[in-house]
Amino acid sequence: MLPSCLRHVGHDTILGVEKLPESCSETSSSTVTLGRLSRMSELDDRVSAWSSNRVAQWLQEEGFGQYVGLLCTQHRIDGLSLLALTEADLRGPPLSLTVLGDIKRLTVALRRLQMENKPELEELGLWPLDSLSAGLELGAPRAEWSCDGAERRGCNGADHLCNGPVLRLRNSSSLGCVPRAVLCQTHSNGRFQQPMAGRLDPEVWKTVISSIYVFLVCGLTSFVMVVVHERVPDMRTYPPLPDIFLDSVPRIPWAFVMAEACGLILCYMFLLILLLHKHRSILLRRLCSLMGTVFLLRCCTMFVTSLSVPGQHLKCASLSYGDTWAKIQRAMAIWSGFGMTLTGVQTCGDYMFSGHTVVITLLNFFVTEYTPRNWNLIHTISWVLNLFGIFFILAAHEHYSIDVFIAFYITTRLFLYYHTLANTRAYQHSRRARIWFPMFSFFECNVNGPVPNQYHWPFDKPAFMKTLIG
Repeated sequence: MLPSCLRHVGHDTILGVEKLPESCSETSSSTVTLGRLSRMSELDDRVSAWSSNRVAQWLQEEGFGQYVGLLCTQHRIDGLSLLALTEADLRGPPLSLTVLGDIKRLTVALRRLQMENKPELEELGLWPLDSLSAGLELGAPRAEWSCDGAERRGCNGADHLCNGPVLRLRNSSSLGCVPRAVLCQTHSNGRFQQPMAGRLDPEVWKTVISSIYVFLVCGLTSFVMVVVHERVPDMRTYPPLPDIFLDSVPRIPWAFVMAEACGLILCYMFLLILLLHKHRSILLRRLCSLMGTVFLLRCCTMFVTSLSVPGQHLKCASLSYGDTWAKIQRAMAIWSGFGMTLTGVQTCGDYMFSGHTVVITLLNFFVTEYTPRNWNLIHTISWVLNLFGIFFILAAHEHYSIDVFIAFYITTRLFLYYHTLANTRAYQHSRRARIWFPMFSFFECNVNGPVPNQYHWPFDKPAFMKTLIG
Protein backbone atom coordinates (compact mmCIF):
# COMPACT_ATOMS: atom_id res chain seq x y z
CA MET A 1 0.00 0.00 0.00
CA LEU A 2 1.61 3.27 -1.14
CA PRO A 3 1.49 6.37 1.10
CA SER A 4 -0.87 9.13 0.12
CA CYS A 5 1.83 11.29 -1.38
CA LEU A 6 2.73 8.48 -3.84
CA ARG A 7 -0.71 7.21 -4.80
CA HIS A 8 -0.74 9.24 -7.97
CA VAL A 9 2.86 8.53 -8.93
CA GLY A 10 3.40 5.86 -11.62
CA HIS A 11 5.39 2.72 -10.96
CA ASP A 12 7.85 3.63 -13.69
CA THR A 13 8.42 6.95 -12.02
CA ILE A 14 9.20 5.25 -8.72
CA LEU A 15 11.81 3.04 -10.37
CA GLY A 16 13.12 5.91 -12.45
CA VAL A 17 15.27 8.84 -11.56
CA GLU A 18 12.58 11.54 -11.14
CA LYS A 19 13.05 13.44 -7.88
CA LEU A 20 10.29 12.96 -5.34
CA PRO A 21 9.09 15.37 -2.68
CA GLU A 22 11.22 15.48 0.46
CA SER A 23 8.29 14.36 2.63
CA CYS A 24 8.17 11.11 0.70
CA SER A 25 11.91 10.46 0.32
CA GLU A 26 12.14 7.88 3.10
CA THR A 27 9.08 5.95 1.89
CA SER A 28 10.14 6.07 -1.75
CA SER A 29 13.61 4.76 -0.92
CA SER A 30 12.16 1.65 0.69
CA THR A 31 9.76 1.20 -2.22
CA VAL A 32 12.60 1.36 -4.79
CA THR A 33 14.53 -1.25 -2.80
CA LEU A 34 11.52 -3.57 -2.73
CA GLY A 35 11.03 -3.14 -6.46
CA ARG A 36 14.62 -4.04 -7.20
CA LEU A 37 14.50 -7.07 -4.92
CA SER A 38 11.30 -8.20 -6.66
CA ARG A 39 12.94 -7.95 -10.06
CA MET A 40 16.05 -9.81 -8.84
CA SER A 41 13.81 -12.53 -7.41
CA GLU A 42 12.10 -12.90 -10.76
CA LEU A 43 15.45 -13.15 -12.53
CA ASP A 44 16.62 -15.80 -10.07
CA ASP A 45 13.48 -17.82 -10.78
CA ARG A 46 14.29 -17.94 -14.50
CA VAL A 47 15.57 -21.38 -15.46
CA SER A 48 18.38 -19.86 -17.51
CA ALA A 49 19.69 -18.26 -14.31
CA TRP A 50 19.85 -21.53 -12.39
CA SER A 51 23.19 -22.56 -11.01
CA SER A 52 24.53 -26.09 -11.18
CA ASN A 53 23.32 -26.61 -7.59
CA ARG A 54 19.79 -25.57 -8.58
CA VAL A 55 19.92 -27.94 -11.55
CA ALA A 56 21.02 -30.70 -9.17
CA GLN A 57 18.00 -29.92 -6.99
CA TRP A 58 15.71 -30.14 -10.05
CA LEU A 59 17.20 -33.49 -11.00
CA GLN A 60 16.61 -34.77 -7.48
CA GLU A 61 12.99 -33.58 -7.58
CA GLU A 62 12.42 -35.30 -10.92
CA GLY A 63 13.90 -38.59 -9.71
CA PHE A 64 17.24 -38.47 -11.54
CA GLY A 65 19.54 -38.08 -8.56
CA GLN A 66 21.93 -40.71 -9.89
CA TYR A 67 22.91 -38.35 -12.72
CA VAL A 68 23.69 -35.32 -10.57
CA GLY A 69 27.39 -36.16 -10.44
CA LEU A 70 27.63 -36.73 -14.19
CA LEU A 71 25.62 -33.70 -15.29
CA CYS A 72 26.24 -31.07 -12.63
CA THR A 73 29.62 -31.95 -11.17
CA GLN A 74 31.49 -33.46 -14.10
CA HIS A 75 29.95 -31.48 -16.97
CA ARG A 76 28.79 -28.36 -15.03
CA ILE A 77 25.28 -28.26 -16.47
CA ASP A 78 23.59 -25.03 -15.40
CA GLY A 79 20.13 -23.67 -16.19
CA LEU A 80 21.03 -22.32 -19.63
CA SER A 81 22.67 -25.54 -20.77
CA LEU A 82 19.79 -27.52 -19.23
CA LEU A 83 17.32 -25.71 -21.50
CA ALA A 84 19.47 -26.54 -24.52
CA LEU A 85 19.90 -30.22 -23.57
CA THR A 86 18.40 -32.74 -26.03
CA GLU A 87 17.96 -36.49 -26.28
CA ALA A 88 20.85 -36.58 -28.75
CA ASP A 89 23.08 -35.01 -26.09
CA LEU A 90 22.00 -37.63 -23.57
CA ARG A 91 22.70 -40.52 -25.92
CA GLY A 92 25.91 -39.30 -27.51
CA PRO A 93 29.32 -38.53 -26.07
CA PRO A 94 30.44 -37.18 -23.69
CA LEU A 95 27.32 -38.07 -21.62
CA SER A 96 26.59 -41.39 -23.37
CA LEU A 97 23.70 -42.54 -21.17
CA THR A 98 22.90 -46.20 -21.81
CA VAL A 99 19.69 -46.88 -19.85
CA LEU A 100 16.91 -46.37 -22.38
CA GLY A 101 14.18 -45.84 -19.78
CA ASP A 102 16.17 -43.11 -18.03
CA ILE A 103 16.95 -41.44 -21.36
CA LYS A 104 13.29 -41.31 -22.33
CA ARG A 105 12.05 -40.17 -18.91
CA LEU A 106 14.70 -37.48 -18.66
CA THR A 107 13.88 -36.34 -22.21
CA VAL A 108 10.19 -36.02 -21.28
CA ALA A 109 11.10 -34.02 -18.16
CA LEU A 110 13.36 -31.75 -20.21
CA ARG A 111 10.67 -31.33 -22.82
CA ARG A 112 8.13 -30.39 -20.15
CA LEU A 113 10.54 -27.86 -18.65
CA GLN A 114 11.24 -26.39 -22.08
CA MET A 115 7.56 -26.11 -22.93
CA GLU A 116 6.90 -24.32 -19.61
CA ASN A 117 9.67 -21.83 -20.40
CA LYS A 118 8.99 -21.30 -24.10
CA PRO A 119 9.12 -17.46 -23.88
CA GLU A 120 12.51 -17.69 -22.22
CA LEU A 121 13.77 -20.04 -24.93
CA GLU A 122 12.52 -17.67 -27.63
CA GLU A 123 14.27 -14.78 -25.91
CA LEU A 124 17.52 -16.76 -25.83
CA GLY A 125 17.11 -17.90 -29.44
CA LEU A 126 16.95 -21.58 -28.48
CA TRP A 127 13.37 -22.43 -29.35
CA PRO A 128 13.81 -23.35 -33.07
CA LEU A 129 16.81 -25.54 -32.25
CA ASP A 130 14.89 -27.14 -29.38
CA SER A 131 11.95 -28.01 -31.63
CA LEU A 132 14.16 -29.71 -34.13
CA SER A 133 16.48 -31.55 -31.79
CA ALA A 134 13.83 -32.86 -29.44
CA GLY A 135 11.44 -33.81 -32.22
CA LEU A 136 8.44 -32.10 -33.77
CA GLU A 137 6.34 -29.96 -31.44
CA LEU A 138 3.63 -31.86 -29.62
CA GLY A 139 0.42 -31.68 -31.58
CA ALA A 140 2.09 -30.26 -34.66
CA PRO A 141 0.86 -31.48 -38.04
CA ARG A 142 2.85 -34.05 -39.97
CA ALA A 143 5.65 -32.24 -41.74
CA GLU A 144 6.94 -32.45 -45.25
CA TRP A 145 10.60 -32.08 -45.97
CA SER A 146 12.39 -30.36 -48.78
CA CYS A 147 16.02 -31.25 -49.35
CA ASP A 148 18.15 -28.51 -50.92
CA GLY A 149 15.00 -26.79 -52.09
CA ALA A 150 13.62 -29.81 -53.93
CA GLU A 151 10.25 -31.05 -52.77
CA ARG A 152 9.93 -34.54 -51.36
CA ARG A 153 6.93 -36.50 -50.22
CA GLY A 154 6.00 -36.48 -46.55
CA CYS A 155 7.34 -38.62 -43.81
CA ASN A 156 4.87 -41.41 -44.49
CA GLY A 157 6.42 -43.10 -47.46
CA ALA A 158 9.15 -40.77 -48.69
CA ASP A 159 11.76 -42.25 -50.95
CA HIS A 160 14.59 -40.31 -49.40
CA LEU A 161 14.58 -37.45 -46.99
CA CYS A 162 18.21 -36.49 -46.55
CA ASN A 163 19.76 -35.50 -49.85
CA GLY A 164 22.35 -32.89 -49.09
CA PRO A 165 23.62 -30.78 -46.26
CA VAL A 166 20.43 -28.80 -45.54
CA LEU A 167 16.91 -29.84 -44.54
CA ARG A 168 13.92 -27.50 -44.66
CA LEU A 169 10.70 -28.02 -42.70
CA ARG A 170 7.93 -26.75 -44.93
CA ASN A 171 5.03 -26.77 -42.47
CA SER A 172 6.86 -24.64 -39.90
CA SER A 173 8.27 -21.60 -41.60
CA SER A 174 9.69 -20.17 -38.39
CA LEU A 175 12.09 -23.06 -38.06
CA GLY A 176 13.80 -22.45 -41.37
CA CYS A 177 16.75 -24.60 -42.37
CA VAL A 178 19.02 -26.56 -40.12
CA PRO A 179 22.18 -28.50 -40.86
CA ARG A 180 21.54 -32.15 -41.63
CA ALA A 181 23.88 -33.02 -38.76
CA VAL A 182 21.18 -31.77 -36.37
CA LEU A 183 18.34 -33.87 -37.70
CA CYS A 184 18.04 -36.54 -40.36
CA GLN A 185 14.91 -38.52 -41.03
CA THR A 186 15.42 -42.05 -42.33
CA HIS A 187 13.49 -45.17 -43.17
CA SER A 188 14.18 -48.64 -41.88
CA ASN A 189 12.37 -51.60 -43.40
CA GLY A 190 9.53 -49.35 -44.55
CA ARG A 191 8.99 -47.66 -41.18
CA PHE A 192 9.60 -44.01 -40.38
CA GLN A 193 12.40 -43.37 -37.93
CA GLN A 194 14.34 -40.43 -36.55
CA PRO A 195 17.84 -41.50 -35.55
CA MET A 196 19.82 -39.25 -33.30
CA ALA A 197 22.65 -37.20 -34.71
CA GLY A 198 26.06 -38.59 -33.89
CA ARG A 199 24.68 -41.97 -32.82
CA LEU A 200 25.35 -45.07 -34.92
CA ASP A 201 23.39 -48.21 -34.26
CA PRO A 202 25.72 -51.24 -34.56
CA GLU A 203 22.85 -53.43 -35.87
CA VAL A 204 24.70 -56.63 -35.09
CA TRP A 205 22.00 -58.74 -36.73
CA LYS A 206 22.82 -57.13 -40.08
CA THR A 207 26.50 -57.85 -39.51
CA VAL A 208 25.61 -61.51 -38.93
CA ILE A 209 23.68 -61.55 -42.21
CA SER A 210 26.64 -60.03 -44.09
CA SER A 211 28.94 -62.65 -42.53
CA ILE A 212 26.65 -65.44 -43.70
CA TYR A 213 26.60 -63.80 -47.14
CA VAL A 214 30.40 -63.77 -47.52
CA PHE A 215 30.56 -67.29 -46.05
CA LEU A 216 28.22 -68.63 -48.73
CA VAL A 217 29.98 -66.70 -51.51
CA CYS A 218 33.35 -68.16 -50.47
CA GLY A 219 31.85 -71.63 -50.60
CA LEU A 220 30.43 -70.96 -54.06
CA THR A 221 33.79 -69.56 -55.21
CA SER A 222 35.57 -72.72 -54.04
CA PHE A 223 33.11 -74.89 -55.93
CA VAL A 224 33.47 -72.81 -59.12
CA MET A 225 37.26 -73.15 -58.83
CA VAL A 226 36.81 -76.92 -58.84
CA VAL A 227 34.59 -76.69 -61.93
CA VAL A 228 37.00 -74.46 -63.87
CA HIS A 229 39.87 -76.82 -63.01
CA GLU A 230 38.11 -79.43 -65.10
CA ARG A 231 38.05 -76.99 -68.01
CA VAL A 232 41.66 -75.79 -67.97
CA PRO A 233 42.84 -75.45 -71.60
CA ASP A 234 45.53 -77.89 -72.72
CA MET A 235 48.89 -76.10 -72.65
CA ARG A 236 50.01 -77.84 -75.83
CA THR A 237 46.99 -76.52 -77.73
CA TYR A 238 46.65 -73.19 -75.91
CA PRO A 239 50.11 -71.89 -74.89
CA PRO A 240 50.46 -68.90 -72.55
CA LEU A 241 49.13 -65.63 -73.95
CA PRO A 242 51.53 -62.77 -74.73
CA ASP A 243 51.93 -60.46 -71.74
CA ILE A 244 54.28 -57.47 -71.60
CA PHE A 245 55.07 -57.78 -67.89
CA LEU A 246 55.44 -61.57 -67.80
CA ASP A 247 57.57 -61.54 -70.95
CA SER A 248 59.83 -58.78 -69.59
CA VAL A 249 60.26 -59.74 -65.92
CA PRO A 250 61.82 -63.10 -65.06
CA ARG A 251 59.88 -65.33 -62.69
CA ILE A 252 60.75 -65.22 -58.99
CA PRO A 253 59.87 -68.63 -57.45
CA TRP A 254 59.29 -67.36 -53.91
CA ALA A 255 57.34 -64.25 -54.93
CA PHE A 256 53.84 -65.71 -54.52
CA VAL A 257 54.60 -66.73 -50.93
CA MET A 258 55.72 -63.15 -50.25
CA ALA A 259 52.48 -61.85 -51.76
CA GLU A 260 50.47 -63.98 -49.35
CA ALA A 261 52.69 -62.82 -46.48
CA CYS A 262 51.84 -59.20 -47.38
CA GLY A 263 48.17 -60.14 -47.31
CA LEU A 264 48.52 -61.75 -43.87
CA ILE A 265 50.20 -58.66 -42.42
CA LEU A 266 47.41 -56.46 -43.78
CA CYS A 267 44.87 -58.88 -42.34
CA TYR A 268 46.42 -58.66 -38.87
CA MET A 269 46.49 -54.86 -39.11
CA PHE A 270 42.80 -54.76 -39.99
CA LEU A 271 41.88 -57.21 -37.23
CA LEU A 272 43.64 -54.97 -34.68
CA ILE A 273 41.76 -51.91 -35.99
CA LEU A 274 38.52 -53.89 -35.94
CA LEU A 275 39.11 -54.88 -32.32
CA LEU A 276 39.73 -51.31 -31.16
CA HIS A 277 37.27 -49.42 -33.36
CA LYS A 278 34.13 -48.23 -31.62
CA HIS A 279 31.96 -49.00 -34.66
CA ARG A 280 33.48 -52.40 -35.39
CA SER A 281 30.12 -53.91 -36.32
CA ILE A 282 29.66 -51.46 -39.20
CA LEU A 283 33.25 -52.03 -40.40
CA LEU A 284 32.88 -55.79 -40.44
CA ARG A 285 29.50 -55.53 -42.18
CA ARG A 286 30.96 -53.36 -44.92
CA LEU A 287 33.99 -55.60 -45.39
CA CYS A 288 31.83 -58.71 -45.70
CA SER A 289 29.37 -57.11 -48.11
CA LEU A 290 32.12 -55.74 -50.38
CA MET A 291 34.24 -58.89 -50.23
CA GLY A 292 31.27 -61.10 -50.96
CA THR A 293 30.12 -58.95 -53.89
CA VAL A 294 33.56 -58.84 -55.56
CA PHE A 295 34.07 -62.59 -55.19
CA LEU A 296 30.58 -63.26 -56.51
CA LEU A 297 31.54 -61.31 -59.62
CA ARG A 298 34.77 -63.32 -59.75
CA CYS A 299 32.75 -66.54 -59.77
CA CYS A 300 30.94 -65.33 -62.89
CA THR A 301 34.09 -64.28 -64.75
CA MET A 302 35.95 -67.50 -63.91
CA PHE A 303 33.04 -69.66 -65.02
CA VAL A 304 32.38 -67.76 -68.26
CA THR A 305 35.95 -67.43 -69.55
CA SER A 306 38.77 -69.95 -69.15
CA LEU A 307 42.18 -68.45 -69.91
CA SER A 308 45.20 -70.49 -70.80
CA VAL A 309 47.80 -71.15 -68.12
CA PRO A 310 50.05 -68.04 -67.78
CA GLY A 311 53.36 -69.93 -67.43
CA GLN A 312 55.06 -73.20 -68.36
CA HIS A 313 56.19 -73.64 -64.76
CA LEU A 314 52.59 -74.24 -63.65
CA LYS A 315 51.74 -77.93 -63.76
CA CYS A 316 48.11 -77.43 -64.59
CA ALA A 317 46.03 -79.86 -66.57
CA SER A 318 42.37 -80.61 -66.84
CA LEU A 319 41.34 -82.74 -63.87
CA SER A 320 38.05 -84.56 -63.49
CA TYR A 321 36.79 -85.12 -59.95
CA GLY A 322 34.09 -87.58 -60.92
CA ASP A 323 30.88 -87.30 -58.95
CA THR A 324 29.44 -84.23 -57.21
CA TRP A 325 30.50 -85.37 -53.74
CA ALA A 326 34.15 -85.47 -54.80
CA LYS A 327 33.81 -81.91 -56.12
CA ILE A 328 32.26 -80.77 -52.86
CA GLN A 329 35.10 -82.36 -50.88
CA ARG A 330 37.68 -80.60 -53.05
CA ALA A 331 35.78 -77.31 -52.67
CA MET A 332 35.78 -77.76 -48.89
CA ALA A 333 39.55 -78.27 -48.95
CA ILE A 334 40.02 -75.06 -50.94
CA TRP A 335 37.62 -73.15 -48.66
CA SER A 336 39.22 -74.38 -45.42
CA GLY A 337 42.67 -73.39 -46.71
CA PHE A 338 41.42 -69.93 -47.80
CA GLY A 339 42.74 -70.67 -51.29
CA MET A 340 46.32 -69.97 -50.16
CA THR A 341 49.45 -71.82 -51.16
CA LEU A 342 50.75 -71.30 -47.60
CA THR A 343 48.06 -73.73 -46.45
CA GLY A 344 48.89 -76.22 -49.20
CA VAL A 345 46.08 -75.33 -51.61
CA GLN A 346 46.96 -75.53 -55.31
CA THR A 347 44.40 -74.37 -57.87
CA CYS A 348 44.31 -74.03 -61.65
CA GLY A 349 42.16 -72.06 -64.04
CA ASP A 350 41.00 -69.32 -61.64
CA TYR A 351 42.71 -66.51 -63.51
CA MET A 352 40.05 -63.95 -64.37
CA PHE A 353 40.49 -62.11 -62.05
CA SER A 354 43.06 -62.27 -59.20
CA GLY A 355 41.49 -63.09 -55.84
CA HIS A 356 44.73 -62.36 -53.97
CA THR A 357 44.77 -58.84 -55.43
CA VAL A 358 41.17 -58.31 -54.32
CA VAL A 359 41.88 -59.29 -50.71
CA ILE A 360 45.12 -57.31 -50.40
CA THR A 361 43.62 -54.17 -51.95
CA LEU A 362 40.40 -54.30 -49.96
CA LEU A 363 42.27 -54.72 -46.66
CA ASN A 364 44.55 -51.80 -47.52
CA PHE A 365 41.59 -49.52 -48.24
CA PHE A 366 39.83 -50.49 -45.02
CA VAL A 367 42.99 -49.89 -42.98
CA THR A 368 43.52 -46.43 -44.47
CA GLU A 369 39.83 -45.45 -44.39
CA TYR A 370 39.16 -46.35 -40.78
CA THR A 371 42.25 -44.88 -39.18
CA PRO A 372 42.85 -41.15 -38.53
CA ARG A 373 44.25 -39.13 -41.42
CA ASN A 374 47.36 -38.22 -39.46
CA TRP A 375 48.44 -41.84 -38.98
CA ASN A 376 50.82 -41.48 -41.89
CA LEU A 377 53.11 -44.34 -40.89
CA ILE A 378 50.25 -46.86 -40.80
CA HIS A 379 48.94 -45.63 -44.13
CA THR A 380 52.38 -45.81 -45.73
CA ILE A 381 52.97 -49.36 -44.48
CA SER A 382 49.55 -50.40 -45.73
CA TRP A 383 50.08 -49.00 -49.21
CA VAL A 384 53.59 -50.47 -49.45
CA LEU A 385 52.23 -53.91 -48.55
CA ASN A 386 49.45 -53.50 -51.12
CA LEU A 387 51.75 -52.47 -53.96
CA PHE A 388 54.47 -55.00 -53.15
CA GLY A 389 51.84 -57.73 -52.86
CA ILE A 390 50.61 -56.94 -56.37
CA PHE A 391 54.18 -56.89 -57.68
CA PHE A 392 54.94 -60.26 -56.12
CA ILE A 393 51.80 -61.78 -57.67
CA LEU A 394 52.98 -60.68 -61.10
CA ALA A 395 56.62 -61.60 -60.43
CA ALA A 396 55.53 -65.14 -59.54
CA HIS A 397 53.86 -65.43 -62.98
CA GLU A 398 50.73 -66.79 -61.29
CA HIS A 399 48.38 -64.38 -63.06
CA TYR A 400 48.28 -62.37 -66.24
CA SER A 401 48.75 -58.63 -65.87
CA ILE A 402 45.16 -58.04 -66.97
CA ASP A 403 43.95 -60.28 -64.11
CA VAL A 404 45.67 -58.11 -61.53
CA PHE A 405 44.71 -54.82 -63.20
CA ILE A 406 41.01 -55.70 -63.40
CA ALA A 407 40.99 -56.99 -59.81
CA PHE A 408 42.58 -53.77 -58.53
CA TYR A 409 40.26 -51.55 -60.59
CA ILE A 410 37.03 -53.33 -59.64
CA THR A 411 37.92 -53.50 -55.95
CA THR A 412 38.93 -49.86 -55.63
CA ARG A 413 35.96 -48.55 -57.64
CA LEU A 414 33.47 -50.62 -55.69
CA PHE A 415 34.97 -49.51 -52.36
CA LEU A 416 34.92 -45.85 -53.35
CA TYR A 417 31.42 -45.94 -54.81
CA TYR A 418 30.04 -47.75 -51.76
CA HIS A 419 31.56 -45.33 -49.27
CA THR A 420 30.67 -42.27 -51.32
CA LEU A 421 27.02 -43.28 -51.33
CA ALA A 422 27.14 -44.24 -47.65
CA ASN A 423 28.77 -40.96 -46.61
CA THR A 424 26.65 -38.59 -48.68
CA ARG A 425 23.37 -40.53 -48.52
CA ALA A 426 22.57 -39.06 -51.94
CA TYR A 427 20.59 -42.04 -53.21
CA GLN A 428 20.45 -44.18 -50.11
CA HIS A 429 16.66 -44.17 -49.78
CA SER A 430 15.69 -43.58 -53.39
CA ARG A 431 13.78 -46.11 -55.41
CA ARG A 432 16.69 -46.37 -57.85
CA ALA A 433 19.08 -47.33 -55.05
CA ARG A 434 16.68 -49.98 -53.75
CA ILE A 435 16.48 -51.49 -57.25
CA TRP A 436 20.13 -51.31 -58.32
CA PHE A 437 21.81 -51.53 -54.92
CA PRO A 438 19.40 -53.49 -52.71
CA MET A 439 22.09 -54.86 -50.41
CA PHE A 440 23.62 -51.41 -49.94
CA SER A 441 20.22 -49.91 -49.11
CA PHE A 442 19.53 -52.69 -46.62
CA PHE A 443 22.87 -52.53 -44.80
CA GLU A 444 23.31 -48.74 -44.79
CA CYS A 445 19.75 -47.43 -44.33
CA ASN A 446 20.31 -46.46 -40.69
CA VAL A 447 23.92 -45.26 -40.83
CA ASN A 448 23.96 -41.48 -40.44
CA GLY A 449 26.74 -40.27 -42.72
CA PRO A 450 30.46 -40.98 -42.33
CA VAL A 451 31.58 -43.37 -39.61
CA PRO A 452 33.86 -41.50 -37.17
CA ASN A 453 37.18 -43.09 -36.30
CA GLN A 454 36.68 -43.53 -32.56
CA TYR A 455 38.44 -46.22 -30.55
CA HIS A 456 37.94 -47.89 -27.20
CA TRP A 457 39.17 -51.01 -25.44
CA PRO A 458 36.33 -53.55 -25.54
CA PHE A 459 37.37 -55.44 -22.41
CA ASP A 460 37.41 -54.52 -18.72
CA LYS A 461 40.97 -55.73 -18.20
CA PRO A 462 43.74 -54.74 -18.21
CA ALA A 463 42.72 -51.40 -16.72
CA PHE A 464 45.62 -49.44 -18.21
CA MET A 465 44.42 -50.31 -21.74
CA LYS A 466 41.00 -48.98 -20.85
CA THR A 467 42.61 -45.77 -19.63
CA LEU A 468 45.00 -45.53 -22.57
CA ILE A 469 42.52 -46.13 -25.40
CA GLY A 470 39.20 -45.23 -23.76
